[in-house]
Amino acid sequence: MNFEPFITCAVTGSGNTQGIHPDLPITPEQIANAAIEAARAGAAIAHIHVRDPETGKGCRDVALYREVVERVRASDTDVILNLTAGMGGDMVFGPGETPLPLDPAGTDMVGPMERLDHVRELLPEICTLDCGTMNFAEADYVMTNTPGMLRTMAAEVQRLGVRPELEVFDTGHLVFVKELIRDGLLDDPVMIQLCMGIPYGAPDDPLTTMAMVHQLPPGAVFSGFSIGRNQLPFVAMAALAGGNVRVGLEDNLYLGRGEFASNGQLVERAVQILTGMGARILNPAEVRTKLKLTKR
Repeated sequence: MNFEPFITCAVTGSGNTQGIHPDLPITPEQIANAAIEAARAGAAIAHIHVRDPETGKGCRDVALYREVVERVRASDTDVILNLTAGMGGDMVFGPGETPLPLDPAGTDMVGPMERLDHVRELLPEICTLDCGTMNFAEADYVMTNTPGMLRTMAAEVQRLGVRPELEVFDTGHLVFVKELIRDGLLDDPVMIQLCMGIPYGAPDDPLTTMAMVHQLPPGAVFSGFSIGRNQLPFVAMAALAGGNVRVGLEDNLYLGRGEFASNGQLVERAVQILTGMGARILNPAEVRTKLKLTKR
């Protein structure tokens, strides 16, 4: 049991949830306000995606990231910003017997350095690296992160002095994380996010979760989350496994059956669960010390 966990709130994500939740944060102002709301509710870290304000779809426009970051930094709320670097690796094949050409409507593939343009400009304290390629739940969509791409990105993030949060969706991704450590591309402490219950990655049952935990590199600081209705029960699971927790509208839209949540409400519920288990929630300053972060 981790009796001093920290909470990350993933406030909007990039999935096609904009037509489901009536108050999903979409504009930079809404995303920034959601991060501030989550921080005031008890989250130390806000995990940030941006969306096209016109369509609501996930995008990687540096100007949108800049507006979110500037709004949060100008507020009186202390929160650690964790910007995704997962965008730009989306590959959607054509259907059936015609996989090529790729579907232009869903494909967004750019080079590894371009995927870090917003990180290079805005220098968040943390950014994510998705540590493997996998089928990602939707028809012919593949989340694409080759070893070569990831090595290039890890080296650049290390050069920038930004802490990478390594998104791990299955056991093979942990093998790659250990190779990055071996090759000197990750600085201590290594920060890992176990992303559980996502088709077609590792399921979120306790045995699989603990199998992943037991394969973590020594000394790693890890968090864990699941999606949908299992998000809130997994708050307890992650802490019991010795980790930190993540909640937020990226992974789950509901507080209860048929009841849409806000990011602040999900963080409040996580705080309630953790404090009910006897835990003390770490604040941003304590997390910076734990992760050796440089406040921006």
